[in-house]
Amino acid sequence: MATGMAIMGFGGGAFIAAPLSVWLMGRFATPNHVGVAETFVVMGIVYLCFMMVGAAIVRVPPPGWAPAGYQAPTTPRHLVTSRNVFVYDAIKTPQFWLVWWVLCLNVTAGIGVLGQASAMSQEMFRGKITAVAASGLVGLFSLFNMAGRFFWSTVSDYIGRKNTYFVFFVLGAALYLLVPRSGAAGSVALFVLCYALIFSMYGGGFSTAPAFLRDLFGTRYVGAIHGMLLTAWAMAGIFGPVLVNYIRQYNIGHGVAPAQAYNTTMYLMAGLLVIGFICNMFIKPVHDRFYMPAVDGGVEAAPTARGR
Repeated sequence: MATGMAIMGFGGGAFIAAPLSVWLMGRFATPNHVGVAETFVVMGIVYLCFMMVGAAIVRVPPPGWAPAGYQAPTTPRHLVTSRNVFVYDAIKTPQFWLVWWVLCLNVTAGIGVLGQASAMSQEMFRGKITAVAASGLVGLFSLFNMAGRFFWSTVSDYIGRKNTYFVFFVLGAALYLLVPRSGAAGSVALFVLCYALIFSMYGGGFSTAPAFLRDLFGTRYVGAIHGMLLTAWAMAGIFGPVLVNYIRQYNIGHGVAPAQAYNTTMYLMAGLLVIGFICNMFIKPVHDRFYMPAVDGGVEAAPTARGR
């Protein structure tokens, strides 16, 4: 839930940054200049100030700290470890790369249609959804994207991270298969429902991943491990839009009507989620040989003490 709250803010930042950017460009614009450079400078200064405040107030709790009245769980949980894996050992495990593909495929499916949501809704429901209404839908989907980051990460505290991703892949594949049917039936309500849930799971995939890594590799190096995992997001940012745009253009170039040009893409995204389901299924507890050995009263050896 905590990671969900933090990453929800990351997703919700667009609600502030987007209108602020437009306002700043309007202030700096001239008849011969759109004001983009000045807007970037101002936004950079604002971001720097907020980041410096965050760096000044955020503190790592001392070793052994716990909230008042906290009782550690006594029943072992599957895929949840109390030990730690060193960051460069984590990337040698099959679990890291399986989670990498789980996140990459989940994000590829979501980000692939994120940038096309407005155009897709107008082309699939020509005459029913105007450009203004489409922009409103994008705003609605962004809200679900943001809320999903909190909701799904909280759900994962109860049903587990692996089961949460199973829900993403099974429900997501079904929803992608329903999108072409909503267009064929002319049902705007079904289209909006499908996409709202898809974007909520797109956001939920981000917020659940850090907790998944913590469960598998422990808390000590989870920040660095998560930073490496985010390369999956970077790759998905390439795969998703390229797949959607090129397949759409290919279909239109071969005589497919714009309203049906996205159908193949939806089926492909469902197929990617099936592959993600298989990757998620193979995630098992990390082998003992990857955990940091305990020395001197049970304290885990630092990397330098292990000859690194």
